[in-house]
Amino acid sequence: MTSVASAWSALGGDPALLARVSAVERPAVLRARLPVREAARACVGACALAAAELGARRAGLAAVPAVRVDDGAVAAAFTSERHLRVDGRAPVAFAPLSRFWPAADGWVRTHANYPHHRDRLLTALGVPDRPEAVAAALAERPAREVEESVHAAGGLAVALRTAEEWTAHEQGVTVGGLPLVERERLDSARTRTRPLTGRDPLLPAAGLRVLDLTRVLAGPVATRTLALLGADVLRVDAPWLPELPDQHADTGFGKRSARLDLTAGRDTLEELLATADVVVTGYRPGALDRFGLTAEALAERRPGVVVARLSAWGDRGPWGDRRGFDSLVQAATGIAALEGAARRPGALPAQALDHGTGYLLAAGVLRALTEQTDEGGSRVVRVALARTAGWLLEGAAAAGAGGVPVGRAAEAPADAWLAERDGPLGTLRHAVSPVSFAGGPDDWARPPGPWGADPARWE
Repeated sequence: MTSVASAWSALGGDPALLARVSAVERPAVLRARLPVREAARACVGACALAAAELGARRAGLAAVPAVRVDDGAVAAAFTSERHLRVDGRAPVAFAPLSRFWPAADGWVRTHANYPHHRDRLLTALGVPDRPEAVAAALAERPAREVEESVHAAGGLAVALRTAEEWTAHEQGVTVGGLPLVERERLDSARTRTRPLTGRDPLLPAAGLRVLDLTRVLAGPVATRTLALLGADVLRVDAPWLPELPDQHADTGFGKRSARLDLTAGRDTLEELLATADVVVTGYRPGALDRFGLTAEALAERRPGVVVARLSAWGDRGPWGDRRGFDSLVQAATGIAALEGAARRPGALPAQALDHGTGYLLAAGVLRALTEQTDEGGSRVVRVALARTAGWLLEGAAAAGAGGVPVGRAAEAPADAWLAERDGPLGTLRHAVSPVSFAGGPDDWARPPGPWGADPARWE
């Protein structure tokens, strides 16, 4: 069931705290065949409750602050990349080669927003950078053959599957057996979480250092949320892998951004890790292991750390080492087939797997920090887009069922959930955060700055 109660249970939260959550339902937003609106509300509501719980614990409050989730704010946040304006300019949308294509026996979904992914796709197909050439090549080949050949070349393409086909796939079986949020205590290290000295606003993550080693959407959404809640978030990227400018502007609120070669800059990396409270990784499983960034290695070097790990397909099974994006996961897991029409694949009304998984990851970090105050211990939290997709599919039969009181209000325009902020990138129109609780923050401490412009050190 895609309810706040379901998400909160997956996070190990006390069910009695669900009474602190109320919601405003707006049936017109995020409309889809699947219960996208309910799932989005659940992810945000659970995250807000985890924030309120940690804030109350660190500040010594007698009661957890009340949480209010508004579908309007949630919908605006889940489509934040569409609402972004930079000095009035709309963001650049998907690249021309990122789309569904007819194959010889079905459909293929490709992702080529980044230049290196585009080049690998073209290499695998043996065609020039022209949509008509790609279309002709794909039309002659079976979809699953394309899936494997593009993957072998380091590119990104998946065959369209039904939900039943994904359930029978070995990776579907593997990820289907995982919890929505995997949570593990690694040792008995003492907690380092400090009491809050100020409460106006209540910032549950104040004073915590978060090393952000994520890209694209779900990971940056999680760390953007931790930044809202007071964490010192430093995002670190490889100098040769620049982020898409509009994507960086949308997800960079509250953070600093640095460039660092993890091989040549190993000493700098170690200095950052030495005082990091939370390490969030979002690269392909195994890609960062050689730098000593496994959860176990981090806990050994920095006892009491919280490690948050995000993947597309889960970190086990035959696809456990594959790259992936929201659109590809929708295609592989049967979501695109269910949302399609007239034998053509469709899509959710938002990149809901990315956004929802991002809020679940942030919630997992917050709950781990709360549990540390009682039990200590280094912690690891794992989430996967494909597992969130499975949860959404599982909740289809129970769409609208919830575990929190729901009040109704008139529909509000999206503008009600947008704000403007001046900063180094210009005047930004952006979606406000939907994570809201009594006494909590309503804006980020800083706007996003240029990608990679900050020094790779803690403030």
